[in-house]
Amino acid sequence: MTANAITRQGDTVDLVAARHYDGDTSMVTDILEANPRLADLGAILPIGTRITLPPRRPTTRPGINLWD
Repeated sequence: MTANAITRQGDTVDLVAARHYDGDTSMVTDILEANPRLADLGAILPIGTRITLPPRRPTTRPGINLWD
């Protein structure tokens, strides 16, 4: 489910990602893809910028094969 965030003073994309995704900043690329003009705003985002936060990508764990 897609969520939204409103930036606060001093927010960067990775800080918003860490706040929303429980410390995980691996979603920065997905956030930038969901918000095409966001990178044009600079490293420190203006206060009050609305950001679309895409759902977290499913993680895959390597399987264990008992017999090769």
